Amino acid sequence: MTNDALLFGLSGVLSSSAPILFGVLGETITEKAGVSNLAMNGMILLSAMGGFAASLATGSLALGFLAGAAIGAAVALVVAFTSITLKQSQVAVGYVLAMLCRDLAYFLGNPIMGMPGPRLNLLPIPSLSAIPVIGTLFFRHDIVTYSSFLLIILSWFYMERTKPGIMLKGLGENPKAAYVRGASVNRLRYVYTILGGAIAGLAGPIYSLSVKAGWKGTISGLDGIGWIILSITIFGGWTPFRAAIGAYFFSLLQWLGLVLQPLMPNVPSQVLQVAPFPLMILTLLLVNIGNAEWVDRTLARLPEKVRRRVAKILRGMRATPPAALGSPFEKD
Repeated sequence: MTNDALLFGLSGVLSSSAPILFGVLGETITEKAGVSNLAMNGMILLSAMGGFAASLATGSLALGFLAGAAIGAAVALVVAFTSITLKQSQVAVGYVLAMLCRDLAYFLGNPIMGMPGPRLNLLPIPSLSAIPVIGTLFFRHDIVTYSSFLLIILSWFYMERTKPGIMLKGLGENPKAAYVRGASVNRLRYVYTILGGAIAGLAGPIYSLSVKAGWKGTISGLDGIGWIILSITIFGGWTPFRAAIGAYFFSLLQWLGLVLQPLMPNVPSQVLQVAPFPLMILTLLLVNIGNAEWVDRTLARLPEKVRRRVAKILRGMRATPPAALGSPFEKD
């Protein structure tokens, strides 16, 4: 592989990571507030179809993205109402919504399946795109890829450097303490669940209007992405920068599957296409393996220097969810 091909390939990894980043960061915001939106997989399929349909009908890419965000917000509102107000199981509601939204996407999107439609164009940044290596990697993308870079930074800054962001973390970690400090816990959980859903909902039209332009129904290749987004949220430890690493890692695995196919002609192409999914699950298991009791017992048998090094690595990889995630809040 030539250097130019490698650079263009890695640039493609960054652009194909954009929808995953929007999904993961949207879900991170939601779960930081103490709510799990397990409808992610169906929601992304529905927003991909709805965003493409809106853009196709109006000729406006902006309205397509707005439709995707609105669909994500609407699904998140249902999650919020059933879990916060009705205090129903977030897991059960999420799974039902995931299947309902998926089937709705396939049914409602059947008339537009395979139709040509609008697509985002690349928007190279003058001067910066001419910089060797860096220009190819970071400054020859479309607007949503640039927005994904910015979203990582803004999410981190909001959560770690602002008072509302610190209060957001309190909603998921200790809602009673947040309430004592004057926070309207359930109202804010509504706000952040809907906001996170709107951000994650943008992942759909990013696929259908940019990364995988068009709507192809069951062969669109999007079914399952929502579950990967949920797993990357856990892998990311509910922090924006680590979540971004997970998103880029998954897209890198997908790209490597394409690169390795000509080099491994005896391996069925389907194996390399699906390999990133089990590899991501394996990575998720490695991230959380440090929480198991048998690991502590095994470490205790190792020499002290080795035990300290291994324990340090496991601590760095460990991902701990918000303490009140999935728990309804009631005033005492």
